Amino acid sequence: MTAIKHALQRDIFTPNDERLLSIVNVCKAGKKKKNCFLCATVTTERPVQVKVVKVKKSDKGDFYKRQIAWALRDLAVVDAKDAVKENPEFDLHFEKIYKWVASSTAEKNAFISCIWKLNQRYLRKKIDFVNVSSQLLEELPKVTEESVPSGENQSVTGGDEEAVDEYQELNAREEQDIEIMMEGCEYAISNAEAFAERLSRELQVLDGANIQSIMASEKQVNILMKLLDEALKEVDQIELKLSSYEEMLQSVKEQMDQISESNHLIHLSNTNNVKLLSEIEFLVNHMDLAKGHIKALQEGDLSSSRGIEACTNAADALLQCMNVALRPGHDMLLAVEQQQQRFSKLRENFARRLASHLNNVFVQQGHDQSSTLAQHSVELTLPNHHPFHRDLLRYAKLMEWLKSTDYQKYEGLTKNYMDYLSRLYEREIKDFFEVAKIKMTGTTKESKKFATLPRKESAVKQETESLHGSSGKLTGSTSSLNKLSVQSSGNRRSQSSSLLDMGNMSASDLDVADRARFDKIFEQVLSELEPLCLAEQDFISKFFKLQQHQSMPGTVTEAEDTDGGTLSRQHNAGTPLPVSSEKDMIRQMMIKIFRCIEPELNNLIALGDKIDSFNSLYMLVKMSHHVWTAQNVDPASFLSTTLGNVLVTVKRNFDKCISNQIRQMEEVKISKKSKVGILPFVAEFEEFAGLAESIFKNAERRGDLDKAYTKLIRGVFVNVEKVANESQKTPRDVVMMENFHHIFATLSRLKISCLEAEKKEAKQKYTDHLQSYVIYSLGQPLEKLNHFFEGVEARVAQGIREEEVSYQLAFNKQELRKVIKEYPGKEVKKGLDNLYKKVDKHLCEEENLLQVVWHSMQDEFIRQYKHFEGLIARCYPGSGVTMEFTIQDILDYCSSIAQSH
Repeated sequence: MTAIKHALQRDIFTPNDERLLSIVNVCKAGKKKKNCFLCATVTTERPVQVKVVKVKKSDKGDFYKRQIAWALRDLAVVDAKDAVKENPEFDLHFEKIYKWVASSTAEKNAFISCIWKLNQRYLRKKIDFVNVSSQLLEELPKVTEESVPSGENQSVTGGDEEAVDEYQELNAREEQDIEIMMEGCEYAISNAEAFAERLSRELQVLDGANIQSIMASEKQVNILMKLLDEALKEVDQIELKLSSYEEMLQSVKEQMDQISESNHLIHLSNTNNVKLLSEIEFLVNHMDLAKGHIKALQEGDLSSSRGIEACTNAADALLQCMNVALRPGHDMLLAVEQQQQRFSKLRENFARRLASHLNNVFVQQGHDQSSTLAQHSVELTLPNHHPFHRDLLRYAKLMEWLKSTDYQKYEGLTKNYMDYLSRLYEREIKDFFEVAKIKMTGTTKESKKFATLPRKESAVKQETESLHGSSGKLTGSTSSLNKLSVQSSGNRRSQSSSLLDMGNMSASDLDVADRARFDKIFEQVLSELEPLCLAEQDFISKFFKLQQHQSMPGTVTEAEDTDGGTLSRQHNAGTPLPVSSEKDMIRQMMIKIFRCIEPELNNLIALGDKIDSFNSLYMLVKMSHHVWTAQNVDPASFLSTTLGNVLVTVKRNFDKCISNQIRQMEEVKISKKSKVGILPFVAEFEEFAGLAESIFKNAERRGDLDKAYTKLIRGVFVNVEKVANESQKTPRDVVMMENFHHIFATLSRLKISCLEAEKKEAKQKYTDHLQSYVIYSLGQPLEKLNHFFEGVEARVAQGIREEEVSYQLAFNKQELRKVIKEYPGKEVKKGLDNLYKKVDKHLCEEENLLQVVWHSMQDEFIRQYKHFEGLIARCYPGSGVTMEFTIQDILDYCSSIAQSH
């Protein structure tokens, strides 16, 4: 370790003017064992700097290099881990904690002891030594110039000298002097005693020269002392003069102090005056309202554009004066207090005058607008409120001022506006819907004198209830105006008059015309309502200064539709909602103003459903489109939520229409005396599908129709089979074959993608029952021959060889000839003719399947003929027995029969 210490001193610390005092061989705790040295060093120059240096052996050679150094003053804690047991681990707490493991406990203790002594000697800093034995922490002994104690690792010199190592290297100057001296004495190395004697003699010579020099300088010392005495006398004289000068300046100093104090007071007074002027200017500039503004607030004309502009500017100026940020202490001034009271009075008087004027404007506009209702009563249009909105928007800035200054009056105006406008809109909307109902039912306004406008709320409610009550009693999906015999006598009169106007049109033409008219009217109703609501909502936002684009939590709920899906459903319009934002306030105002829209729409929907349940298809498509459009603009707007609520009702009516059709399928009863043919609900499904495809083309809610298709087609399939099983006049296979052929043809023509599987199923059922009917019917013309060959096949099945069947008594050749003779060509043709007549009697004319069935029977008959000939050839070989007619005869018979009929 001593050799390493000397090497480090020479190679690393001496070039940096540092002395190495202690060294310890360590490695980092818990990591791969990479050894290094921690060195305690001090600098040779003042001020002395004490450091802990980490030295590491280079990877490229055997030399050491300085890696990192810490100042001892940065050391906070030395933790020896255990003060009793020997433990080589210790921690040094600099800016972070460094954990070390020494090669031996003795080296660790010696290093910690050196650190403690250096701290006591140079820093006097509070370094915490934790888990360190008290024997190591001994006081650093006091030293003098005479005593220099030394230890194993370091030594401490007396006085101002520093602790040094027991080995000291010569510096460069000492080495040079020794070399010069040794060059003068070449024998110094060979004869050390002679060299030492020479050095002693030279030292004695130097000492003598020094004594003589001291004695020679005594005279000069005396001269120097005399000069010093004279200098002291001169200093005393100068001090006396300075004292006299100081006494003279003392009075001047007092006068200057008085002048300085006076100047300070003058400056303070000027500063206060400037500040006072600034405060007065601030109050005058910010709390002085021009006379013109005061006059405008007190007497300004609120009915003219110029007067409104003057009042707006005056109100803004008043608001600025009232909202000025007063500085501390201003509110204690009497003038400020009086001005504020004056402003408050002006504000209250103007707010009262503005609110009264706007209330009068609301009332006047309501009267003016109601006078224009007559011209719209015969047209399906809603009055335009744009002029009313344009006139009121001139007051928008004053409304904003009123909102920020007197919110109570602002709320009162808002309530009055809603009251006046709700009554106005209620009259307009009810008149509008009344015209729509008249156009839907085809009646004239004169014939509906009982529906005078405006109607009372109770009458509306009763009509709504009666409509909803009657809509559930619909039977038949093709009900139109000429089929509503269950309605009141007034409705029957209106229908009869409309039918007379229609002339000689058929029922289906009437249905198409009525539905097209209803679709046009319903679309026009929605198209008129949508811009009306959007315009009013935009006006409310601008006039009452309410933000439309804010989040609106907790206002929309989810309602389940009848198919298990979800539709956005708004809270009941009659239930007050907590106003949590300005957008909520807009919506609350819209609900109050247009509270009659949703009931009137529901009444109109109920009427359309009562006129024709198929109208629910038109309404579902139109309403879905308008809801989708409204939600793209603003999903939480009044229009969007109201139409969404009505859409739920329309969807329920649509589902009810589908359920009614399925119920009618189940309730179908067929006549026992006439053939079945195409079932009514099969034809109705065709009509429904054709109508629905034309209505739902490119519609948003195609999924609802696909669900309805699935329900209806399943009901059709089940009930066709049910009716076929109950049929007595028409064979089951004919009922199934004709109706499934009709269903397959319908689905093929309409190309409904969601019913591809049902189309394939219908085709399969049609094919299966056609084959079954053909096979069943062909057993009749050659009945005995069929029975005979069935017996032959039974014997073969029992194990009798085919060529031995002719030896059976009941199936010998004579019996075969006897049976064949019973069916000459004439009899076969007669049997086929009877079969054709029977098939013609079974089949209906609408489906036109007679030729298809007859051709299939011809093919099946020929197949049976060939089968019989095969059995004769195999079971009666060489007998020469053949049928009395040929395949060509069969073809001729079938062709002539078909042509004759």
